[in-house]
Amino acid sequence: MREKAASFLYSVLGGVCIGIGGVVFLSCENKVVGAVFFCLGLFAICTFGFNLFTGKVGYVFEQPLSYTGFVLSVWLGNLVGTALVGYAVRATRIAAAIVPKAESLCQTKLEDGLVSIFILSVLCNILMFIAVDGFRNNPHQAGKYIGIFLGVTVFILCGFEHCVANMFYFSAANVWSLRTLGYLLVMTAGNACGGVMIPLCRMVKRQGEK
Repeated sequence: MREKAASFLYSVLGGVCIGIGGVVFLSCENKVVGAVFFCLGLFAICTFGFNLFTGKVGYVFEQPLSYTGFVLSVWLGNLVGTALVGYAVRATRIAAAIVPKAESLCQTKLEDGLVSIFILSVLCNILMFIAVDGFRNNPHQAGKYIGIFLGVTVFILCGFEHCVANMFYFSAANVWSLRTLGYLLVMTAGNACGGVMIPLCRMVKRQGEK
């Protein structure tokens, strides 16, 4: 029980890190600069071993069935963490600068078609898997951090959809509704599909080599 509680806490902390990344992104007038500093969120998660749904979901087919329950708990913890940051920011002096940008960003997302949202979410998590798996397995120290930098920066500049980052934006803008939840679930499904693409291809390659 303690292990599950600790794991959930690490998922909340993962959400907090992404929320802080979202705050700095919204604080920067230049989108490129904001995308670069958003990398702090994934850097902290990878460095401290926090849990992030978009990073964990890619390994779902390489783990036992119980891992699926773990990934779902990570998603919930990320939601709690991002919501804490989003609503906390609304109570601060920087809300006047942050909230309108979050509202504008969320309006764009929630007015988009679901097919578009799904595709953008798939593409996002291909990049996130490259970043996270690269941090875990790249034999070169510099390569571990370059992967984080490139993966996060590129997905933001491309306008791809990251379900955990969007949890923060929806909270900062206070636009939660059944419609918002539906969009978030589509984003989550797209991120899941994108995250497993490379691992599945790897598994097929290994089977072919046997």
